[in-house]
Amino acid sequence: MPNNNIAPFVKWAGGKRQLLDRIAERMPEFYGNYFEPFIGGGAVLFGLQPQSAVINDINPSLTNTYKIIRESPDSFIREIKKIDCEMWEDGKKYYYALREYYNKKLMNEEFDIELAALFVFINKHCFNGLYRVNGRGLFNVPYNNSRQESIDESSIMDVSEYLKKIKILTGDFEVACNEAKAGDFVFFDSPYAPLNPTSFESYTKEGFDVESHKRLAALFDELTARGCYCMLTNHNTEFINELYGNKDYKIDVVSVKRFINSDASKRTGEEVIIRNYQRRY
Repeated sequence: MPNNNIAPFVKWAGGKRQLLDRIAERMPEFYGNYFEPFIGGGAVLFGLQPQSAVINDINPSLTNTYKIIRESPDSFIREIKKIDCEMWEDGKKYYYALREYYNKKLMNEEFDIELAALFVFINKHCFNGLYRVNGRGLFNVPYNNSRQESIDESSIMDVSEYLKKIKILTGDFEVACNEAKAGDFVFFDSPYAPLNPTSFESYTKEGFDVESHKRLAALFDELTARGCYCMLTNHNTEFINELYGNKDYKIDVVSVKRFINSDASKRTGEEVIIRNYQRRY
């Protein structure tokens, strides 16, 4: 991995910072372009820092923030510092007022610098950095009672400089892989399959259901046939093992900590790292 560390600018449920070393040691030794169709907080991207990459997410507010930080870091920093400095004595009321304003802009599709700053502010001040929306697509995560600063300025500038060479897409994961060719590396950090198979939930209004996971598995097969190196992480569930276990893929089970669960006894678990190639390490 590169020596210079770039920290993600948002916290993201299911982020892979704790798995980064285990992902890095399983990477192909050489590859062409890097593709990440479910970018989320970007822990793997910023940890590996590939020279040529295509990143994507279906969440337009998230990808807008990536683009704004890449293209207008100074304006973004000024905007979010203004939001931080104007915080009311009653932080809870301030958070909910900004959350409502953010949702109005979101519904009006106002993907601008102000929305990007609001996005990062609510991420830093909502419960566990969880991005969740209701059936209308409105962000509805409660306040975390924090008055922390939303960003580290130098980190934002580092992110901006690195993103200048990165292609950023917004949309379906399958479309994001259209240009992947033999020798390229595709990392899939898709929404988790639920530990309880009867409780599929989604983090965007578009959802990621059983059929989406089946479509992702089919894409994994297609990219394998194309000659791409592919890696996928998810919960170690019967469903995921059924999708990938009957093929010539390498499946490693790794232990993880789960920080989201309110029940401390359930904050440890297992995930799988699935590859379509062999790597000695």
